[in-house]
Amino acid sequence: MGKRGHGEGTIYKRKDGRWCGQVVVGYDPATGKPKRITRYFETRKEAQDWLAQVQHEKNVGTFVEPDKITFGEWLMKWLETYKKPPKVRPTSYANYLDAAKNHIIPALGHIPLQSLRTSDIQALYNRKEKENLSAWMIHRFHVLISGALKQAARERLIAFNPAEHTTRPPIKQKEMQVLSAEEANRYLEAARSHRLYAAFLLEMTTALRRGELLALRWQDVDLAKGTATVKGSLARVRYPEEGVTRLEILEPKTEASRRTVPLLPEVVRELKRLRKLQNEEKLFFGPAYQDNGLVFATSTGGLIDPRTFHRWHTTILKKAGLRHVRVHDLRHTVATIVLQAGENPENLRALLGHTRTSTTLDLYCHSDDEGKKKAVARLRGILRI
Repeated sequence: MGKRGHGEGTIYKRKDGRWCGQVVVGYDPATGKPKRITRYFETRKEAQDWLAQVQHEKNVGTFVEPDKITFGEWLMKWLETYKKPPKVRPTSYANYLDAAKNHIIPALGHIPLQSLRTSDIQALYNRKEKENLSAWMIHRFHVLISGALKQAARERLIAFNPAEHTTRPPIKQKEMQVLSAEEANRYLEAARSHRLYAAFLLEMTTALRRGELLALRWQDVDLAKGTATVKGSLARVRYPEEGVTRLEILEPKTEASRRTVPLLPEVVRELKRLRKLQNEEKLFFGPAYQDNGLVFATSTGGLIDPRTFHRWHTTILKKAGLRHVRVHDLRHTVATIVLQAGENPENLRALLGHTRTSTTLDLYCHSDDEGKKKAVARLRGILRI
């Protein structure tokens, strides 16, 4: 192999077995000393290819010195390239942008990518913990920071990921609030007079997520067979770059979320009653009716904002004289009642749309004093006491 010419860089093997590639990319205007960039590779061929790429970019004028790229610039480029919808859900992307622009970039964005250190990142996590940000939020920061730095390492912009050896506060699973079977019956009785009683009854008998419930279309419901198929989820999506939000039906988060659930005869009866009501509303409003094919819609056929559904839920709780629980806690309620009744956790996993049965047990298996007494009482028929 011929000797490389002046300015084409050097390659040598390190004591640790890796190959080092080094090239001069300019001169410091203050000192006149050459400015070099260095990369490490597993093979000599990789080092040669990298030097050739740098030389090509210098020749065509597209080369950017890595020390001029700040971490903030790289983070936004990484989000744009690897995380922008449809690669991730719009709701997730909006949360990523919020975390990047409001927390990560103000603290670390000015630091050159190659100069970012583990201690810089750890200081951010420690400061946010002192500011009483939740462990979940700090975990989200880490997912973004580490993800961007992993990609930078893959592209040989940095030698290693400095976020890899940081520590974060442990995430503590929040205890779910559930209604007892007696309270669940009171809730349904209070909801009976609501125009969309069928929605609350369906929720309390299938444990659908709120977004899944509000995205359900008549074409996804088979009243003859008594089934409903989950094919989407309604959410209010923020578009930070536009400064607007929109109600949209999104694809399910996982393949396990796309599922068919059985309907009790009582639910089928209420759905038939609701469909009849919708037909009457279509006739009444005429051209003003927006027929989106939704099972649960406004009186004029429009999408129901999840926040509106939550307000209805709160009103029902007050009417029933019950403590406040979230709409999502109705899902926990159903799961807990079914598990305590002795149902196979695998069947419940499929009903809830979880990927793993362990998730079902960890999140939705609750106990109370009465349940513990029943568990202990089972031993009387087994042990000779």
